[in-house]
Amino acid sequence: MSGSLEESERRHRWGGLLRQRDFRLFLIGETTSKLGSSMASIAIPLVALVTLKASAFEVSALAAMAWLPWLLIGLPAGAWVDRLPSRRVMVVCNVVSLVSFASVPIAAWYGVLTIGQMVVAALAAGTAAVFFETAYQVYLPALVRKEDLTEGNAKLQGSAAAAYIAGPGAGGLIAQAFGPVWALFGHALSFLVSTACLLLIRHPAGRQRSTARSNTGLVREIVEGLRYVSGDSYLRTFTVYGATANLTLNGFTAVLVVFMVQDLGFSAGVAGAAMAGISVGGVIGAVVTPWVVRRFGSARGLLIGQAATPFALLIPLAGPGAGLLLVMLGGMLISLGLIIGNIIKGTFRQEYCPRSVLGRVIVSMQFLNYGAIPIGALLGGALSTLLGVRTTIWITASAFALSSLILVLSPIRRHRQLPSAPADQLPSSLPVQAEPVS
Repeated sequence: MSGSLEESERRHRWGGLLRQRDFRLFLIGETTSKLGSSMASIAIPLVALVTLKASAFEVSALAAMAWLPWLLIGLPAGAWVDRLPSRRVMVVCNVVSLVSFASVPIAAWYGVLTIGQMVVAALAAGTAAVFFETAYQVYLPALVRKEDLTEGNAKLQGSAAAAYIAGPGAGGLIAQAFGPVWALFGHALSFLVSTACLLLIRHPAGRQRSTARSNTGLVREIVEGLRYVSGDSYLRTFTVYGATANLTLNGFTAVLVVFMVQDLGFSAGVAGAAMAGISVGGVIGAVVTPWVVRRFGSARGLLIGQAATPFALLIPLAGPGAGLLLVMLGGMLISLGLIIGNIIKGTFRQEYCPRSVLGRVIVSMQFLNYGAIPIGALLGGALSTLLGVRTTIWITASAFALSSLILVLSPIRRHRQLPSAPADQLPSSLPVQAEPVS
């Protein structure tokens, strides 16, 4: 055991997974893709607001369309991903996303862009994202060793958070200098880099079909995934919490750019800089998570991350000028807590679930988790139309702060570590429950 710990510390000290070529390629591709996505997070609402003169509800509807496919095809997507080579799925999804996002600036340059086309592009790219994100979660445990999953997830989440620092600021500056459609063009090109990195990976997992291919029917496989999640107390708790948090979180994030530009009177560049500042919290969260897990345990670490959710209430307090700092501070702390939770829950799921059902478990959970995002975005848009943007942020931010009680009051609070396998799969010499808090 001591030798294993020494080896783990040595890998951590000398760069860990960054020394592995295939993981570096995967990390570079994902970071580039997330950089493009973060540019799009500011560019899409700005294209709608500036180029098409869209309303707050139309902007929130665009945000909803990117996540609606999780409700429409999320469940069968998991069964399909369990049957197909993960890397091939991700490459095809990248191509679909590239074409979808490239169509928007091309149409804008010819003067024929409409909200309808942006909705279709968002739906197409969102559909590709359902398959990509599911395949990504299945692919990573095959690319790295089980004991390196926390490190791998932390580095991927950290690089994504870093991209979300640079992306909104760059997107906002590009939008201000050249027009927001140019930022979307950069997002489209990011999928080329991601695809090239995936194709250069030499790890056998990139070429193998999933071992989960089954002769059972698609509907039966979907039901198996749902039963697995609903029958497990940990997965069930995380699913309910994720859906509630996403519903309320996206109630105010969907109109956050509208709030900064229209209510607070900031320019596109300043709004982009604020979004970049918010993402600093995610980088910090990714850096500290491995230490938090080692020091406090995965269950306690998950609850520590929840302490940041009440700071969402700083955002609706913001005003013009220096008041923007409240938006940034509240967003940074939210991002920090969410990244800690996402890394711990993602690693837990990859370790805990058998590979044969992992894809179906992921989409069974995210059917509700991600499916709540478009509902929350549309709710935020509708409430903004009826009550105003600031009032909407007060309501949804308050509900988001309360959502953490689902985890804080759950049986997870009695444990230090989350289990590495379901109780019926643990050796009989081990306790069947997670380690209790001392």
